[in-house]
Amino acid sequence: MTAVLTAIVLLPTVAAVLLLCLPRSTPRTVFLAVWVAVSAAVLVLTLVVWAGYRDDGGIQYETNARWIPSAGIGYHIGVDGLSLPLIALTGVLFLACSVYALRETRRVREFAALFLFLETTCLGLFAALDLILFFVFFDLSIVAMYFIIAGWGHTGAARAALKFFLYTFIGSLALLLGFIGLYLAADPHTFDMVALTEQNPVAGRSVYGGFVLLAIGVGLAVKTPTVPFHTWLPPAHTEAPAEGSAILAGVLLKMGTYGFLRIAMPILPEAWRTYALVFVVVGVVSVLYGALVALAQTEFKRMVAYTSVNHMGYIILAIGAAAAVGDDTGDARRLAVTGATYQMVSHGLLTGALFLLAGVLYQRGRTYDMGAYSGVAATAPVFAALTGVAVFGSLGLPGFSGFIAEFQILAGSLGPRPVATGLSVLGILLTAALLLRALQRMFLGPLRLPEAPGAARPFADIRAHEGAAIVPLLILAVVLGLTPRFLLDVIEPASRGVLEWLAR
Repeated sequence: MTAVLTAIVLLPTVAAVLLLCLPRSTPRTVFLAVWVAVSAAVLVLTLVVWAGYRDDGGIQYETNARWIPSAGIGYHIGVDGLSLPLIALTGVLFLACSVYALRETRRVREFAALFLFLETTCLGLFAALDLILFFVFFDLSIVAMYFIIAGWGHTGAARAALKFFLYTFIGSLALLLGFIGLYLAADPHTFDMVALTEQNPVAGRSVYGGFVLLAIGVGLAVKTPTVPFHTWLPPAHTEAPAEGSAILAGVLLKMGTYGFLRIAMPILPEAWRTYALVFVVVGVVSVLYGALVALAQTEFKRMVAYTSVNHMGYIILAIGAAAAVGDDTGDARRLAVTGATYQMVSHGLLTGALFLLAGVLYQRGRTYDMGAYSGVAATAPVFAALTGVAVFGSLGLPGFSGFIAEFQILAGSLGPRPVATGLSVLGILLTAALLLRALQRMFLGPLRLPEAPGAARPFADIRAHEGAAIVPLLILAVVLGLTPRFLLDVIEPASRGVLEWLAR
């Protein structure tokens, strides 16, 4: 059964290579059908892994093969309660995007192949237990997303893609520098995450550990992104195709926050405890700044992009608060780490749905400008209803996954960091104001639509393939909001493990 995880990781890339071997004259439906079928197969295999996963924690489905033994690098993969939910999220979102793209007509073979390759990089990163393997997948995801934005984006896509690539590539170089620092500190030298976690290689070397954490922290913060490393995100989202934006927000941003939980906290516990307040401050600033700037946006997609900065800020706040000392805060800190992981899954589902809905809006009216729309609910009631559900889910209303995540984050962070948590609550109020204002402007009042030449109706409602992609994401958000136990049972043992390593 250990080979099933390798199959999950590599199957999309194998399919991508096969697609590129087919002639261009092949009907586009073949490329799209293969894309959907492979994405569905990956999700099914992931569910098989989930069904066989034991909730008692620890690394499972582990494969550890020699790759570059002279440098201490191995093909080491496995899953635990931190990675398994994110692998499942990746499978769900990529399948949703493949279904959403069923009407794509522009260079479909290359589009499907790039997304399949990107899926491998995301799955591989979340399964990686070797720092260099993690870095390889981290870097390759940048390349795939660059071509998706540049090749299938809107008018300013080339510039946005270049900015995205340069920012995140520089961040990946900082990450590599930090990984090398850990390798040199380890005895024996190794890039294996499990071995490094057990070694605690920079214990007692506060200055060295601080510099290593700085390098790794900057690399992961750029990918997350947090303020002030966020400026690549809004243009990348605005110019990317809807499927690219959904994956960028739903999966790629989680690479940064996952890296903090998987690498920075357990391998650099002393440095993390020393500088945790910095992460708490960065988290609060990201929460408030993301919400305030989103409030000033006039374009729907750009507004949603800034809310991602806000939501990622809550995760950084939680993992920073988890480093507080004192036995009396143990339960709270465990709640914060669990909430941070839950927030990754919740944000991926809800924001992925919002970006696909933004794609529907652009496909109908050829603009994201909220001022160009009014009274849309009258002509597209299903679209309005789905957008309303996604918005209320993003607000953290009870009954949605966002409520479970934010409640755990705030409850877990309040004891260790009361002032920072109190300030972060303002972010929820600001997010509610901006999202509800957007709903009111676009869907209520007299009907006003931008010109949409050739449309059979002024604003067509949700089509079958769009609904098949978006509705399951929202249903999952509701399921996780009403019955969170099955996911919490997987996450909580891993959260306890992170805090045990952090307490050394």
